[in-house]
Amino acid sequence: MTTGLITKNQPKRAARPFLKWVGGKNLLINELISRFPQNIKDTGKIKRYVEPFVGGGALFFYLMNNFKIEKSFLFDINRELIVGFKVIKNNPSELINELKIIENRYVRREVVNRKKMYYQIREKYNKQMLKFNFTDYTDNWVERAAYLIFLNKTCYNGLFRQNSKGKFNVPSGRYKNPTICDEVNILEVSKVLKNTKIVCGDFERAKRHITKNSMVYFDPPYRPISSTSNFTGYFKDDFNNEDQIRLAEYFKKMNKKGAYLLLSNSDPKNYNVDDDYFDDLYSGFNIERVTAKRVINCNAEKRGEVKELIIRNYDA
Repeated sequence: MTTGLITKNQPKRAARPFLKWVGGKNLLINELISRFPQNIKDTGKIKRYVEPFVGGGALFFYLMNNFKIEKSFLFDINRELIVGFKVIKNNPSELINELKIIENRYVRREVVNRKKMYYQIREKYNKQMLKFNFTDYTDNWVERAAYLIFLNKTCYNGLFRQNSKGKFNVPSGRYKNPTICDEVNILEVSKVLKNTKIVCGDFERAKRHITKNSMVYFDPPYRPISSTSNFTGYFKDDFNNEDQIRLAEYFKKMNKKGAYLLLSNSDPKNYNVDDDYFDDLYSGFNIERVTAKRVINCNAEKRGEVKELIIRNYDA
Protein backbone atom coordinates (compact mmCIF):
# COMPACT_ATOMS: atom_id res chain seq x y z
CA MET A 1 0.00 0.00 0.00
CA THR A 2 1.25 3.47 -0.85
CA THR A 3 2.80 5.62 1.85
CA GLY A 4 1.71 8.72 -0.05
CA LEU A 5 5.22 10.14 -0.54
CA ILE A 6 5.93 12.10 -3.70
CA THR A 7 7.75 10.08 -6.36
CA LYS A 8 8.72 10.59 -9.98
CA ASN A 9 5.89 8.30 -11.04
CA GLN A 10 3.05 10.63 -10.10
CA PRO A 11 0.06 10.68 -12.50
CA LYS A 12 0.64 13.19 -15.29
CA ARG A 13 -2.97 14.41 -15.24
CA ALA A 14 -3.47 14.55 -11.48
CA ALA A 15 -5.31 17.58 -10.12
CA ARG A 16 -3.07 20.30 -8.70
CA PRO A 17 -3.62 23.84 -7.33
CA PHE A 18 -5.28 26.09 -9.92
CA LEU A 19 -3.74 29.22 -8.37
CA LYS A 20 -0.23 30.24 -7.36
CA TRP A 21 -0.57 30.91 -3.65
CA VAL A 22 1.60 32.43 -0.94
CA GLY A 23 2.46 29.74 1.58
CA GLY A 24 1.66 26.87 -0.81
CA LYS A 25 2.78 23.53 0.59
CA ASN A 26 4.19 21.82 -2.51
CA LEU A 27 7.70 21.92 -1.05
CA LEU A 28 6.59 20.59 2.33
CA ILE A 29 4.27 17.76 1.25
CA ASN A 30 6.73 14.91 1.85
CA GLU A 31 7.44 16.20 5.35
CA LEU A 32 3.72 16.42 6.10
CA ILE A 33 2.74 13.05 4.62
CA SER A 34 5.57 11.27 6.43
CA ARG A 35 4.01 12.48 9.68
CA PHE A 36 0.50 11.27 8.96
CA PRO A 37 -0.94 8.65 11.35
CA GLN A 38 0.52 5.23 10.60
CA ASN A 39 -2.88 3.63 9.97
CA ILE A 40 -3.60 6.17 7.21
CA LYS A 41 -0.21 5.60 5.59
CA ASP A 42 -0.66 1.83 5.77
CA THR A 43 -4.17 1.72 4.32
CA GLY A 44 -4.08 4.76 2.04
CA LYS A 45 -7.55 5.67 3.33
CA ILE A 46 -8.95 8.72 5.11
CA LYS A 47 -12.57 8.61 6.26
CA ARG A 48 -12.90 12.34 6.91
CA TYR A 49 -10.48 15.08 5.87
CA VAL A 50 -10.81 18.70 7.00
CA GLU A 51 -8.75 21.79 6.07
CA PRO A 52 -9.78 24.95 7.95
CA PHE A 53 -7.29 27.07 5.89
CA VAL A 54 -7.28 25.53 2.41
CA GLY A 55 -5.41 28.31 0.57
CA GLY A 56 -4.15 26.91 -2.73
CA GLY A 57 -4.92 23.38 -1.57
CA ALA A 58 -1.60 21.71 -2.46
CA LEU A 59 -1.84 19.04 0.24
CA PHE A 60 -5.55 18.47 -0.39
CA PHE A 61 -5.05 17.83 -4.10
CA TYR A 62 -2.11 15.56 -3.43
CA LEU A 63 -4.16 13.52 -0.98
CA MET A 64 -7.09 13.29 -3.39
CA ASN A 65 -4.74 11.95 -6.06
CA ASN A 66 -2.99 9.41 -3.84
CA PHE A 67 -5.36 8.41 -1.04
CA LYS A 68 -8.96 7.29 -0.86
CA ILE A 69 -10.91 9.99 1.00
CA GLU A 70 -14.54 9.29 1.86
CA LYS A 71 -15.52 12.82 2.92
CA SER A 72 -13.65 16.10 2.62
CA PHE A 73 -14.36 19.62 3.91
CA LEU A 74 -12.49 22.77 2.86
CA PHE A 75 -12.70 26.17 4.55
CA ASP A 76 -11.12 29.56 3.95
CA ILE A 77 -12.00 33.09 4.98
CA ASN A 78 -10.94 34.50 1.61
CA ARG A 79 -14.12 35.06 -0.38
CA GLU A 80 -12.33 35.35 -3.72
CA LEU A 81 -10.60 32.03 -3.23
CA ILE A 82 -13.87 30.29 -2.38
CA VAL A 83 -15.48 31.77 -5.50
CA GLY A 84 -12.73 30.11 -7.53
CA PHE A 85 -13.15 26.73 -5.84
CA LYS A 86 -16.94 26.73 -6.18
CA VAL A 87 -16.95 27.81 -9.82
CA ILE A 88 -14.50 25.07 -10.77
CA LYS A 89 -16.63 22.60 -8.86
CA ASN A 90 -19.93 23.69 -10.42
CA ASN A 91 -19.18 25.28 -13.80
CA PRO A 92 -15.78 24.17 -15.12
CA SER A 93 -16.75 24.30 -18.81
CA GLU A 94 -18.13 27.84 -18.56
CA LEU A 95 -14.99 28.95 -16.71
CA ILE A 96 -12.76 27.39 -19.37
CA ASN A 97 -14.65 29.28 -22.09
CA GLU A 98 -14.18 32.59 -20.25
CA LEU A 99 -10.49 31.96 -19.66
CA LYS A 100 -9.88 31.03 -23.30
CA ILE A 101 -11.38 34.32 -24.43
CA ILE A 102 -9.19 36.27 -21.99
CA GLU A 103 -6.08 34.25 -22.84
CA ASN A 104 -6.51 34.74 -26.58
CA ARG A 105 -6.88 38.50 -26.09
CA TYR A 106 -3.83 38.63 -23.84
CA VAL A 107 -1.29 36.51 -25.72
CA ARG A 108 -1.87 38.33 -29.03
CA ARG A 109 -0.78 41.63 -27.53
CA GLU A 110 2.62 43.23 -27.25
CA VAL A 111 4.14 43.79 -23.79
CA VAL A 112 2.83 47.34 -23.41
CA ASN A 113 -0.70 46.40 -24.40
CA ARG A 114 -0.64 43.29 -22.20
CA LYS A 115 0.14 45.53 -19.26
CA LYS A 116 -2.70 47.85 -20.22
CA MET A 117 -5.13 44.93 -20.40
CA TYR A 118 -3.96 43.65 -17.02
CA TYR A 119 -4.70 46.94 -15.29
CA GLN A 120 -8.05 47.29 -17.05
CA ILE A 121 -9.16 43.89 -15.76
CA ARG A 122 -7.73 44.59 -12.31
CA GLU A 123 -9.72 47.84 -12.13
CA LYS A 124 -12.90 46.09 -13.28
CA TYR A 125 -12.29 43.29 -10.77
CA ASN A 126 -11.91 45.77 -7.91
CA LYS A 127 -14.98 47.81 -8.90
CA GLN A 128 -17.02 44.64 -9.26
CA MET A 129 -16.17 43.69 -5.69
CA LEU A 130 -18.16 46.64 -4.28
CA LYS A 131 -21.50 45.22 -5.41
CA PHE A 132 -20.67 41.56 -5.87
CA ASN A 133 -22.86 38.97 -4.16
CA PHE A 134 -20.44 36.57 -2.48
CA THR A 135 -23.25 34.71 -0.73
CA ASP A 136 -25.60 33.50 -3.46
CA TYR A 137 -24.06 31.51 -6.30
CA THR A 138 -24.96 33.01 -9.70
CA ASP A 139 -23.63 33.07 -13.26
CA ASN A 140 -21.63 36.19 -12.33
CA TRP A 141 -19.32 33.99 -10.28
CA VAL A 142 -17.85 32.47 -13.46
CA GLU A 143 -16.60 35.83 -14.73
CA ARG A 144 -15.20 36.74 -11.31
CA ALA A 145 -13.35 33.42 -11.03
CA ALA A 146 -11.93 33.96 -14.53
CA TYR A 147 -10.64 37.40 -13.53
CA LEU A 148 -9.12 35.96 -10.36
CA ILE A 149 -7.24 33.28 -12.28
CA PHE A 150 -6.12 35.71 -14.98
CA LEU A 151 -4.76 38.20 -12.45
CA ASN A 152 -3.06 35.42 -10.48
CA LYS A 153 -1.36 34.00 -13.56
CA THR A 154 -0.18 37.35 -14.93
CA CYS A 155 0.55 39.45 -11.83
CA TYR A 156 3.97 39.97 -10.29
CA ASN A 157 5.33 36.83 -8.61
CA GLY A 158 1.91 35.13 -8.61
CA LEU A 159 0.83 36.93 -5.44
CA PHE A 160 -2.68 37.45 -4.16
CA ARG A 161 -2.66 40.56 -2.02
CA GLN A 162 -5.35 42.99 -0.92
CA ASN A 163 -5.04 46.44 0.56
CA SER A 164 -6.97 47.59 3.64
CA LYS A 165 -10.04 48.25 1.49
CA GLY A 166 -9.99 44.74 0.08
CA LYS A 167 -8.77 45.76 -3.37
CA PHE A 168 -6.37 43.54 -5.30
CA ASN A 169 -3.23 45.65 -5.62
CA VAL A 170 -0.48 43.48 -7.10
CA PRO A 171 1.26 45.04 -10.15
CA SER A 172 1.48 43.23 -13.47
CA GLY A 173 4.16 40.65 -14.08
CA ARG A 174 6.23 40.03 -17.18
CA TYR A 175 5.61 36.57 -18.60
CA LYS A 176 6.33 35.59 -22.19
CA ASN A 177 3.77 32.84 -22.46
CA PRO A 178 1.65 32.41 -19.30
CA THR A 179 -0.84 29.54 -19.15
CA ILE A 180 -4.00 31.37 -18.22
CA CYS A 181 -6.42 28.61 -19.17
CA ASP A 182 -5.19 25.23 -17.97
CA GLU A 183 -8.19 23.32 -19.27
CA VAL A 184 -6.99 19.85 -18.29
CA ASN A 185 -6.25 20.83 -14.71
CA ILE A 186 -9.52 22.71 -14.26
CA LEU A 187 -11.44 19.59 -15.31
CA GLU A 188 -9.36 17.38 -13.00
CA VAL A 189 -9.84 19.79 -10.09
CA SER A 190 -13.58 19.82 -10.75
CA LYS A 191 -13.66 16.04 -10.51
CA VAL A 192 -11.98 15.88 -7.09
CA LEU A 193 -14.19 18.68 -5.75
CA LYS A 194 -17.49 17.03 -6.70
CA ASN A 195 -18.01 15.41 -3.31
CA THR A 196 -16.18 18.05 -1.28
CA LYS A 197 -17.95 20.59 0.90
CA ILE A 198 -16.50 24.09 0.37
CA VAL A 199 -17.20 26.80 2.93
CA CYS A 200 -16.22 30.47 3.15
CA GLY A 201 -15.56 31.33 6.76
CA ASP A 202 -13.26 31.49 9.76
CA PHE A 203 -11.45 28.30 10.77
CA GLU A 204 -13.72 27.82 13.77
CA ARG A 205 -16.62 27.02 11.44
CA ALA A 206 -15.00 23.66 10.75
CA LYS A 207 -15.81 22.53 14.30
CA ARG A 208 -19.01 20.63 13.50
CA HIS A 209 -17.27 18.64 10.77
CA ILE A 210 -14.34 17.54 12.92
CA THR A 211 -15.10 14.22 14.58
CA LYS A 212 -13.17 11.41 16.18
CA ASN A 213 -10.44 10.07 13.86
CA SER A 214 -10.89 12.94 11.37
CA MET A 215 -7.64 13.97 9.66
CA VAL A 216 -7.30 17.74 10.09
CA TYR A 217 -4.56 19.88 8.58
CA PHE A 218 -4.14 23.47 9.78
CA ASP A 219 -2.14 25.79 7.53
CA PRO A 220 -2.82 29.27 8.95
CA PRO A 221 -1.22 32.45 7.63
CA TYR A 222 2.27 32.19 9.06
CA ARG A 223 3.45 34.38 11.88
CA PRO A 224 6.18 36.73 10.54
CA ILE A 225 9.59 35.23 11.27
CA SER A 226 11.39 38.56 11.57
CA SER A 227 10.67 42.20 12.30
CA THR A 228 10.99 43.01 8.58
CA SER A 229 8.86 40.12 7.38
CA ASN A 230 5.32 41.38 7.80
CA PHE A 231 3.49 39.66 4.95
CA THR A 232 1.29 37.10 6.72
CA GLY A 233 -1.08 36.08 3.99
CA TYR A 234 -3.41 37.04 1.23
CA PHE A 235 -6.37 38.74 2.89
CA LYS A 236 -7.09 42.35 3.83
CA ASP A 237 -7.41 41.39 7.50
CA ASP A 238 -4.18 40.25 9.16
CA PHE A 239 -3.96 36.99 11.06
CA ASN A 240 -2.35 38.43 14.16
CA ASN A 241 -1.01 37.07 17.45
CA GLU A 242 -4.49 37.07 18.96
CA ASP A 243 -5.65 34.84 16.11
CA GLN A 244 -2.65 32.54 16.61
CA ILE A 245 -3.63 32.19 20.27
CA ARG A 246 -7.27 31.59 19.31
CA LEU A 247 -6.13 28.89 16.89
CA ALA A 248 -4.01 27.18 19.55
CA GLU A 249 -7.01 27.07 21.88
CA TYR A 250 -9.14 25.69 19.07
CA PHE A 251 -6.45 23.05 18.38
CA LYS A 252 -6.69 21.95 22.01
CA LYS A 253 -10.49 21.73 21.83
CA MET A 254 -10.36 19.63 18.66
CA ASN A 255 -7.76 17.40 20.34
CA LYS A 256 -10.40 16.50 22.91
CA LYS A 257 -12.62 15.25 20.08
CA GLY A 258 -10.10 12.55 19.23
CA ALA A 259 -9.23 13.90 15.78
CA TYR A 260 -5.78 13.59 14.19
CA LEU A 261 -4.42 17.16 14.11
CA LEU A 262 -1.50 18.36 12.01
CA LEU A 263 -0.40 22.00 11.88
CA SER A 264 2.41 23.93 10.20
CA ASN A 265 3.76 27.39 10.92
CA SER A 266 6.89 29.51 10.75
CA ASP A 267 9.63 28.97 13.30
CA PRO A 268 10.52 32.19 15.17
CA LYS A 269 13.80 30.59 16.23
CA ASN A 270 15.10 31.26 12.71
CA TYR A 271 15.83 34.78 13.92
CA ASN A 272 15.73 34.48 17.68
CA VAL A 273 16.78 31.21 19.30
CA ASP A 274 15.15 32.30 22.54
CA ASP A 275 11.72 32.88 20.97
CA ASP A 276 9.53 30.10 22.37
CA TYR A 277 6.25 31.54 21.08
CA PHE A 278 4.89 28.37 19.47
CA ASP A 279 6.68 26.03 21.86
CA ASP A 280 4.67 27.68 24.63
CA LEU A 281 1.39 27.87 22.68
CA TYR A 282 1.48 24.17 21.78
CA SER A 283 3.19 22.85 24.88
CA GLY A 284 2.33 19.19 25.40
CA PHE A 285 2.02 18.38 21.70
CA ASN A 286 4.63 16.98 19.31
CA ILE A 287 6.63 19.90 17.87
CA GLU A 288 9.21 19.31 15.15
CA ARG A 289 11.40 21.63 13.13
CA VAL A 290 11.96 20.79 9.47
CA THR A 291 13.92 22.47 6.71
CA ALA A 292 11.88 24.29 4.08
CA LYS A 293 12.76 26.52 1.16
CA ARG A 294 11.48 30.09 1.37
CA VAL A 295 10.45 31.29 -2.09
CA ILE A 296 8.52 34.51 -1.37
CA ASN A 297 10.99 37.36 -1.23
CA CYS A 298 11.75 40.19 -3.66
CA ASN A 299 15.44 39.60 -2.94
CA ALA A 300 16.48 36.29 -4.53
CA GLU A 301 19.41 35.99 -2.11
CA LYS A 302 16.94 35.74 0.78
CA ARG A 303 15.02 32.80 -0.69
CA GLY A 304 17.13 30.22 1.09
CA GLU A 305 16.28 27.44 3.50
CA VAL A 306 14.59 28.13 6.81
CA LYS A 307 13.11 26.02 9.56
CA GLU A 308 9.36 25.53 9.77
CA LEU A 309 7.27 23.93 12.48
CA ILE A 310 5.14 20.82 12.17
CA ILE A 311 2.94 20.21 15.18
CA ARG A 312 0.91 17.04 15.88
CA ASN A 313 -1.35 15.71 18.60
CA TYR A 314 -0.40 12.09 17.89
CA ASP A 315 2.70 9.93 17.48
CA ALA A 316 3.83 9.39 13.89
